Amino acid sequence: MANLKVNICGVEFKNPVIAASGTYGFGREFEEIYDISCIGGVSTKGTTLEPRLGNPVPRIAEGSSVILNAVGLQNPGVEHFIKDDLPFLKDKGVVIIANVAGNTLEDYQLICRRLNGLVDMVELNISCPNVHAGGMALGIKPQNIREVTSLTKAELTKTPLIVKLSPNVESIPVNARAAEEGGADCISLVNTFTGMVIDLERRKPIIANNTGGVSGAGIKPIALRMVYEAAHAVSIPVIGMGGIATGCDALEFMCAGAKAVQVGTANFTDSLAMPRIIKEMNDWLDSHNISDINDIVDTLKLN
Repeated sequence: MANLKVNICGVEFKNPVIAASGTYGFGREFEEIYDISCIGGVSTKGTTLEPRLGNPVPRIAEGSSVILNAVGLQNPGVEHFIKDDLPFLKDKGVVIIANVAGNTLEDYQLICRRLNGLVDMVELNISCPNVHAGGMALGIKPQNIREVTSLTKAELTKTPLIVKLSPNVESIPVNARAAEEGGADCISLVNTFTGMVIDLERRKPIIANNTGGVSGAGIKPIALRMVYEAAHAVSIPVIGMGGIATGCDALEFMCAGAKAVQVGTANFTDSLAMPRIIKEMNDWLDSHNISDINDIVDTLKLN
């Protein structure tokens, strides 16, 4: 069996397969299906300062090889997470990545201050509307990315900071560098693309919010290209995601430069997706006589 351990920012993962935020809750539901201690880590449901009910329904719809969601960050709030969900995850022995979100810069500062030292890593979801910037998402403009990263990093004196990048931007390399310049210890990408599905009979969008975040197998080639570009624009580690459904998918992202991967939508179509992906990664490495998964990172040979 190959060595599947990876180290990111001083945090050791037993393997590089992490549950992507928003697709795994806080792990309780999947624990009913399998022992979640077998995966590398959990990026939690996007957590805000106060509880949120999320957007009106319908808020999930299918497309061709993708799904769209506009859940709206429904979550019980940071204090509930600390009291009820964090102890559960700590008992499972997985790396705990708290995915955090807010409407303002102050929201991000306060929630990071509260989580400092309590979790293994914090992942900034900066694809949320910023009410002080005319609705512009914090993750779109490089200067905004740099600012929110710098302010939150100052609060995380004991916890490594991951900045999760939006793909709905002019330049992924520019935004990746902005996160690094702001003090990010790591970046993760891609978050969902913006899309729409239409009910032709009603001549209306299926999702009540009109648009939603596109994820699933159909986005993999675009996500893979963006991960490659980001990994070669910065010197900090990169966690890749976007359409990963098999062990070979995951290894492709690592070959492109990612140190680890996150698996999201595949968990909806196959509740055992992550244990299967871990096994498939190991089987591929064994079949190619590669004894350490780190040896495949950033080994892509361009034509």
